[in-house]
Amino acid sequence: MYPEDLKYTSEHEWLRTPGEHEGSVRVGITHYAQDALGDIVFVSLPEVGESLQAGSTCGELESTKSVSDIYAPITGEVVARNESLDATPELVNNDPYGGGWLFEVVPADASQAEGLLDQAAYVASLEG
Repeated sequence: MYPEDLKYTSEHEWLRTPGEHEGSVRVGITHYAQDALGDIVFVSLPEVGESLQAGSTCGELESTKSVSDIYAPITGEVVARNESLDATPELVNNDPYGGGWLFEVVPADASQAEGLLDQAAYVASLEG
């Protein structure tokens, strides 16, 4: 349910290194987050070329229950966004670690991901 090869944030996002683009990491939300949100009906993502600051809001997920902010897990530049989510936002629910990814960012400092939670620490945070 929570892949071991990813890094996680306390805001329920995941990072996969490497992303599809050179030097990038892929970002999405966890199974826990998509389950808590319910059926996602609209996704607003940062634009390619946008600079993100770790911890800042960079998009929104709108579900049948509520609207939730997406936070930048690391500082860097957006190099890709999942355009498939415009037409099929439910991919975030159906495949949060695959087809439901959100965007890719090239980190300003490659070591930023090291400070994030590993799978065991993330799962422990959910149980606490």
